[in-house]
Amino acid sequence: MSLPIGHRRNFDTLRQAFLAGDAALMECQLAETGEVVAVISAANRLPDGGAEFVPFAMLFNGNPYEIVKPPNPEGGFHG
Repeated sequence: MSLPIGHRRNFDTLRQAFLAGDAALMECQLAETGEVVAVISAANRLPDGGAEFVPFAMLFNGNPYEIVKPPNPEGGFHG
């Protein structure tokens, strides 16, 4: 499975935000569960000098090695 083109574009946008100093780590709340999570966002600079934050990714709560399986070079995922 390859990553969707939209994910690649979002990653490039986020990379550009980091390079420009327009990235932020924000504490947010999941709408469905109320859980507090850390979210990586990009600042969309507004003409009035303000900023609108666009969420791109959440950081893991807990041990990521227990939550995700990395890809296997021969295909599939490590178990």
